[in-house]
Amino acid sequence: MKLIVGLGNPGQKYANNRHNLGYMCLNEFAKAHKIKLDKKQGMARTGTGEIGGETVILARSQTYMNESGQAVRWLVDRYSLKPDELIIIHDDMDLPLGKIRIRQGGSAAGHNGIKSIISDLGSPDFIRVRVGTGRPDLTKSGVPTSEDEIIGFVLSDFTRDEQKVVDQVIPKAAEAVESLITEGLTAAMNKYNKNGNS
Repeated sequence: MKLIVGLGNPGQKYANNRHNLGYMCLNEFAKAHKIKLDKKQGMARTGTGEIGGETVILARSQTYMNESGQAVRWLVDRYSLKPDELIIIHDDMDLPLGKIRIRQGGSAAGHNGIKSIISDLGSPDFIRVRVGTGRPDLTKSGVPTSEDEIIGFVLSDFTRDEQKVVDQVIPKAAEAVESLITEGLTAAMNKYNKNGNS
């Protein structure tokens, strides 16, 4: 069994934000496999299906991003899952727009959703599918990114040009998740972690 969680903020006002890229990728994966996220379990909307002989539970957390761990912990406990049976899809500013990286474990790297999950699970050893948003353009100011700038950036929508890239990467992220389920972690990393470090 695998639990696949897309991170984001609930509500229409956040729907197209950069920070909701995890939701977008999960929705694409659900659509591709005809899985409806029509059940409420704990603090998430969930749907269940089978892929490559493996039972999968898809979940879209209904907490705000910095409390994602509460929703994930409830589901992990409910299904008695180990960390390596959990796949989290999330946005990542440390990756260029449109890049995908798969990894298991590691730090939160400043991502509040991942930080919350590590804290609530007491383990960083789950699998992450990181989807790049890039960072705010600081070429004009030349100063380090402040906390306010970061928040403003992740809670803003993609520009029209960025959206074209996002529209291409979302199906690829869904394919990466399928690869994790059907081919395993090593094979998926070898396939999707090209052109740079994970």
